[in-house]
Amino acid sequence: MYLGLDLGTSGVKALLIDAEQTVIGSGHASLDVSRPHPGWSEQNPADWIRACEEAIAELKASHPEQLAAVKGIGLSGQMHGATLLDAGDQVLRPCILWNDTRSHAEAAKLDADPRFRKLTGNIVFPGFTAPKLVWVKNSEPDIFAKVAKVLLPKDFLRLWLSGEHISEMSDSAGTSWLDVGKRGWSSDLLSLTSLDEKQMPSLVEGTQKAGVLRGELASKWGMQPGIPIAGGAGDNAASACGMGTVAAGQAFVSLGTSGVLFAANASYLPNPESAVHTFCHALPDTWHQMGVILSATDSLNWLSEISGKGPGELTAELGDTLKAPTGVSFLPYLSGERTPHNDSAIRGSFTGLAHETSRTVLTQAVLEGVAFAFRDSLEALAKAGTTLTRVTAIGGGSRSRYWLKAIATALGLPVDIPADGDFGAAFGAARLGMIAATGADPLRVCTAPATDATIEPVAALSEAYAEAYQRYRLLYPAIKVATA
Repeated sequence: MYLGLDLGTSGVKALLIDAEQTVIGSGHASLDVSRPHPGWSEQNPADWIRACEEAIAELKASHPEQLAAVKGIGLSGQMHGATLLDAGDQVLRPCILWNDTRSHAEAAKLDADPRFRKLTGNIVFPGFTAPKLVWVKNSEPDIFAKVAKVLLPKDFLRLWLSGEHISEMSDSAGTSWLDVGKRGWSSDLLSLTSLDEKQMPSLVEGTQKAGVLRGELASKWGMQPGIPIAGGAGDNAASACGMGTVAAGQAFVSLGTSGVLFAANASYLPNPESAVHTFCHALPDTWHQMGVILSATDSLNWLSEISGKGPGELTAELGDTLKAPTGVSFLPYLSGERTPHNDSAIRGSFTGLAHETSRTVLTQAVLEGVAFAFRDSLEALAKAGTTLTRVTAIGGGSRSRYWLKAIATALGLPVDIPADGDFGAAFGAARLGMIAATGADPLRVCTAPATDATIEPVAALSEAYAEAYQRYRLLYPAIKVATA
């Protein structure tokens, strides 16, 4: 048996698989986000431990014998969070999360130094870890002076599980401190934020052993002490391992709270000007690129809240047949945008509203707006040297066939739907735990699921979608001027 632990923003998931990679069982516990000021997003790391214990306790209650047979553990987690510890490994303040934008000014200042883009291959986004530490230095100097270690969220869980300060390449690539091409910390970039390598965890590949389970926890859960814990991965790279998106040319589109267009690469292909993320993959000597939109299903959830209709009810009103765009456009920038704009201040909008505009038309516009945001990411990936021929859909939003038809038509690419199963980040983490424990070939373990169906672009609407996308493209600069 192998255990995958995924620390998300909204909860922790624990997933058990056997040696044939069949899912045996899972446990889950919820997490809340604190937003004490506009643009702030924080969590208490103690809540991650509580949620992890609850998720594993659920597994122990339902599958005690299988949990006792675990031979390897893998970790996945939300990226970019700044978890600050003192010399005694005590948490100094709430973790500043990936979707926190308070450090936008610090990010812009770091990004103006060409060394960051040259070494990391990425823009310094406000959500990344390095500008958060500069903000702490400027705004909470007493706390900054006590910082002995900076850990990413899943690596704080590793510290609790194993007592080790260790991270891996895929997650660390999102800090703005990693030399992504060389796969190691950059002392130059750390010094530019008044830090050094002693304050960073040691680094391994995601498939390598990175600590072992402490005896105290093993005894509590009825497991064997000394179980190896894999380096693991950031959540998107872990999802890619779960989906088998590990070889050049493979790609997925993730319709979660945020949206990701993820492409695996066999070499390092940075192009920060495109606002594409270029990160190390969880597998050795591989990289990946991502276009990231900050409000994917969050956009539909927002419409659901103000309309009083559930997301499923809203999409059901559209039926199954893809409709031509109506002229009402939606920009899904409810909390700013990353790819391609790197704009934390921009906000969403509807345009083209009229007396006859119905709730159904608004829903259609929201789905199209997110689809066109993915098209922006596809264009950005092309500028970064990556051409896609098809994508696989994952995430909660992929349950809507209408939405997948809109995405396929907006991208001009077939969208594959995997056969029923759990192929997300926790599954990918369990796969990495298997590799670390057994030494198995990562490419033989991280295979793609069978395809249940393929959604082809609707050829009859390609021209209408192309025209609507061009209208969409013109709206960002207009809204940018209006809100400047």
